Amino acid sequence: MQKLLSTFDIGETGQVIKVEGEGRVRRRLFDMGITPGAEIFLRKKAPLGDPLEVTIRGYELTLRKDEACLVLMEVKK
Repeated sequence: MQKLLSTFDIGETGQVIKVEGEGRVRRRLFDMGITPGAEIFLRKKAPLGDPLEVTIRGYELTLRKDEACLVLMEVKK
């Protein structure tokens, strides 16, 4: 099942399929290690859903919801 990283529930894991966006935002996501094939685990969400804390490539990363909306994921069961 595919869905955006911003819609993940706490504790879900998935693999990056595609990173949307253009220019600086897309480049910034790639620089943080969010590339196709990378596995991401959603650790925490703020009460209003922004920001999100994820684990990727062995480190914790905090993303804004508008950045997470650009990451299409394949959910792992």
